[in-house]
Amino acid sequence: MVEASTIEQRTDDHALEAVPDSQRQNWLQITWSTAGIVTTLIQLFIGALVTFVAGIKIGLMAGILVTICGALIGWGAGHIAYRTGLSSSFMSRAHGFGVRGSVILALVFGFMIIGFLAVENALLYKGFLFYLDLPDTMTSRIIIYGILTIAWILLTAYGFNMVTKVSSIALIGFLLVLLYMVIDVIATSGQSWGSVLQFGAQLPPEALKAMGADTDAGKFAFAVNVLIGSAGALALVDADLGRYARTSRDIGIAALLGNVAMDIVMLVVGGIVMYAGMGQIVDYHVTVGGMTHAAAQAMALQSPDSIAAAFIIFGGIIGTILMIFAQSKAQVLNTYSASLSLTSLFDALFSWRPGRLLFVIVANIIGCIMLVGSILEWFNSFLTVLGVLTTCFAGIMISDYFIVKRTMRARGQAETSVPDINWAGIITLVVAFVLSHYVLNKYIHIEFFTSLPICIILYPILRLPTLKNAS
Repeated sequence: MVEASTIEQRTDDHALEAVPDSQRQNWLQITWSTAGIVTTLIQLFIGALVTFVAGIKIGLMAGILVTICGALIGWGAGHIAYRTGLSSSFMSRAHGFGVRGSVILALVFGFMIIGFLAVENALLYKGFLFYLDLPDTMTSRIIIYGILTIAWILLTAYGFNMVTKVSSIALIGFLLVLLYMVIDVIATSGQSWGSVLQFGAQLPPEALKAMGADTDAGKFAFAVNVLIGSAGALALVDADLGRYARTSRDIGIAALLGNVAMDIVMLVVGGIVMYAGMGQIVDYHVTVGGMTHAAAQAMALQSPDSIAAAFIIFGGIIGTILMIFAQSKAQVLNTYSASLSLTSLFDALFSWRPGRLLFVIVANIIGCIMLVGSILEWFNSFLTVLGVLTTCFAGIMISDYFIVKRTMRARGQAETSVPDINWAGIITLVVAFVLSHYVLNKYIHIEFFTSLPICIILYPILRLPTLKNAS
């Protein structure tokens, strides 16, 4: 019974309760996870996409802006988690949404994180096919996806502490391989560092116009809107990890370094590797794969798969191994956050608490389902929308904690019980999303510039009068 109890405690990981002080960690320990979850193939591809549309200078400026904003939002959400000891989905009950109202956050965030889980699985799958020269058959899919799914379930359920301990080694190794790749790609491309660090938009003018990125302002807005999607998700991950922080400063530093890794390091490296290495990637497909030059160029540009191919081509066997380890730590963290959201979701809806292990399995099963048909393409088309929603969630929780609760204390009001549905939070979310995404986007193209201030300002206006009346 003691052994069974220990396993249950380890797998549930305080999913529905505050993390005890004895398990709190410093900023360096948390940073291995906040930076580890974003040092992935998909973030390298996003970096390549942003810089190929906007050029590396405008892309980097957008990355710096999102880093600052994402770090502040992540610190705010992480601070609440540090104080309460609760995950993002669970703490949203008392701060902004109510018990059943928190279902919205759990659904959106869970869908987004499981989507990232599925995307990264797909990239790893393509990488294995490329490295092993295997055909894309149903047998290959069942075997490879099956192995990956079982690995994430076992590592998240029983080896999460082990993964977090070795994530420092995996992250350092991954970054060293990235540095080697950048130096090697530029050296063998025949281009100078100056030219590589100044390349402009690489897509045809008609494609840029279709994206609304035919001007510098349009390129900057496109880059920020793409990057903020991941930053919004990272802010909620910061809360999931921030509940382990010893101090507010610890999660603040971890949130900043995570955003630096995602929106500056991954952006620059992804852009440079794909720009300077494009010729070598195309030549590889022509000489080894037997493709025509046009087909090889199209393949190199068409999807995130090209990043996995670039890793294998430029990184060799060591790069391939470290790519797998880097993806593994990220997938475990994705599964971890997804399982927390699902745990809170089913508890809020049905008061059902079967244990987090079940939701680790459910998250991976849903991830496999998302690989069927065109569901992943549908998910990718919603990234900007999901980015606006996740920043709204964080903004409402921050507004509740730092404005509403402090105003209540200044009035001498006691903490009220957590409502079933906090309509002020729900209405604020809907208004901020509709205005930023469908109305004001015609005038302010960077959507979270409007959604976040609306959340921070409108929520207290709606919430404080109800609390005053209740008292």
